[in-house]
Amino acid sequence: MKTMSTNVITNVQLKSVQWKVRLVDVESLCQVAASAVWQAAFESDKIFEVTIALADNVMVQELNLKYRNQNKPTNVLSFPSDFDEGTVYGDIPTLGDVVVAFETAKAEAPQHLSDHLSHLVVHGCLHLLGYNHDDDEGANEMEILEIKILAGLGIKNPYGSEYLFLMN
Repeated sequence: MKTMSTNVITNVQLKSVQWKVRLVDVESLCQVAASAVWQAAFESDKIFEVTIALADNVMVQELNLKYRNQNKPTNVLSFPSDFDEGTVYGDIPTLGDVVVAFETAKAEAPQHLSDHLSHLVVHGCLHLLGYNHDDDEGANEMEILEIKILAGLGIKNPYGSEYLFLMN
């Protein structure tokens, strides 16, 4: 059995104080969720870093417009980096960035924001690793992995009961 990597440094940047007001331990929550992804789905002997930016709808809408040509906020954006990118000597290469919008995440799960944030971080980090939901096969693979990772964090299936059979 292969052991997966924990060689990822997860940096959390607070771009909106709303996150800290609503979730006191928000940085730790993000690091735990991201770490679960690295344990489950990333294998490398090299050290990488990732930045999770806890933003607001304004910032996410600007990024969504600039990079996806969609003039609206969304819950999470992922910006994978080129694994082969050159770095300054001694720099730690990055897997990319994940940006989460407070207002959108809160509107989607007002009573369960911490669980929803964990799910969005897991989802965004999987995108950094190349997982996607562009087609049914990719979406199913990604959702199964998300469900398993979230279950390991004690978070119930965010996709509903129709996926419960996948866990057995």
